[in-house]
Amino acid sequence: MTGMNPSSRPFGGKVAVVTGGGRGIGRAISLELAESGADIAFNYLKNHSAARETQGAVESLGVRCLRIRSHLADPESITAMFNRVGAEFGRVDILVNNAASGVMRPASELEVKHWDWTLDINARAPWLCSVAASKLMGRGGRIVNISSPGAIKALSSYFAVGVSKAALEALTRYLAVELSPLGIAVNAVSAGYVLTGAIEAFPEELGVRELAMRPTPAGRAMRAEDVARAVSFLCSEGAEMVRGQVLLVDGGETLLHR
Repeated sequence: MTGMNPSSRPFGGKVAVVTGGGRGIGRAISLELAESGADIAFNYLKNHSAARETQGAVESLGVRCLRIRSHLADPESITAMFNRVGAEFGRVDILVNNAASGVMRPASELEVKHWDWTLDINARAPWLCSVAASKLMGRGGRIVNISSPGAIKALSSYFAVGVSKAALEALTRYLAVELSPLGIAVNAVSAGYVLTGAIEAFPEELGVRELAMRPTPAGRAMRAEDVARAVSFLCSEGAEMVRGQVLLVDGGETLLHR
């Protein structure tokens, strides 16, 4: 990255926290923000090797990277994570609530523990992370939540996750209003089907893997990098007046009835 002019690294000197940033879409977001100059802190839970590999890839871009193992279903773990970020970097400029989990079952087959797990990770954790990050942010902070078209469409076996993503989009709007006086912009990116490890969580009979691989109206399948670039835009100065919005990035897929 040496020899690049400052305008090519618009996030130079900024600190970005990416939940679930060790693999899949989260990894792409971590690398996109790092390539634009941001120091990165990301959390992960189980996949140590993927997290270490992502940390190395981020650091190879000439920025600092803090890899934190934390469990987002545990509020104390979230507090400890932001305490570490504060101690290491002294500030947060960008938070991307990307981490997600859930049990893929119809409502009639879902158990209460599955509901609690999904809502805790996908809705409660982004709320708690956003509040914790806002305390480390100055004016001009950015929070971006990663949602899904399942927040507004009924997808097979997606009941708990879809409800949690709908809650996340409502959270986006409420926090956009509450945090605006602090100079913090809050938005969301709704990501279409992207072929990552998360796709494997869908029951095979739903054919989601095939959906993620087929071309969209844009002429190709979605990639994690497409989502990452949208996140980067919402974190930029050019998105200053975008508040509480959900940006759909799916290559036009949801425009079709198929």
